This record gives sequence, C-alpha cells and structure tokens, in this order.
Amino acid sequence: QGQLVESGGGSVQPGGSLRLSCATSGFIFRLYRMSWYRQAPGKQRELVAAIGSRRDAYYVDSVKDRFTISRDNAKMAVYLQMNSLKPEDTAVYHCNAARTSPSIDYWGQGTQVTVSS
Repeated sequence: QGQLVESGGGSVQPGGSLRLSCATSGFIFRLYRMSWYRQAPGKQRELVAAIGSRRDAYYVDSVKDRFTISRDNAKMAVYLQMNSLKPEDTAVYHCNAARTSPSIDYWGQGTQVTVSS
C-alpha cells in the first residue's frame, strides 16, 4: 500500500515562496505520475501541477511561470516550488500518485498553505 506524506506548508505573505515536499513509500515510484492538487474552502479539488515518469510537466494556467514541479526517483519524492505566491493560492495541497495500467491511485493527507498579509 502506497504512503504519501506532504510537508513544507505554512503561512507566507503575498509575493513569498514555499517549497512543498512529498515523501513516498510502498510502491514503485518511477512508474507513477506524480501530481499536486489543492482544495480551497468551499471549492472543488484542483489539479495544480503534474509530472510524468519521463519528467514531462503540466501546470494549470493560474500557476504557470510561478510554480515548478520536480521529482527525485532515487529519493522517491516529488516537490513543488511555489514563488510569487498570491492569496488565491491559499489551500490545502495534496500529493497524488497515479498509474493507469493497472489503475492505482494514492493520496497524501495534505499540507496547508496560507498566503495573507
């Protein structure tokens, strides 16, 4: 059974930076697409960024040029570098590991990011 543990969240002023980390265990990390999702109060969970096994990356438009996703297959970890943070980035950020054949999906518990002056 896969386990994902996020860290690195916190409170920051607008314009600040945070680096989220997701440590994983219990599955063959290199075979999984790793993603960061976020959920703000009263809103649906949103895909923020994803990185495939070949390090192909996707970003939602609202974070392009501000966030960078990366992965370290040797450490079985994925990261999200968040720069130029805005109040609308405030949410609980969740790490996700997924593969399609077979269909398997793991989630972390989340880490809170609050951007406020």
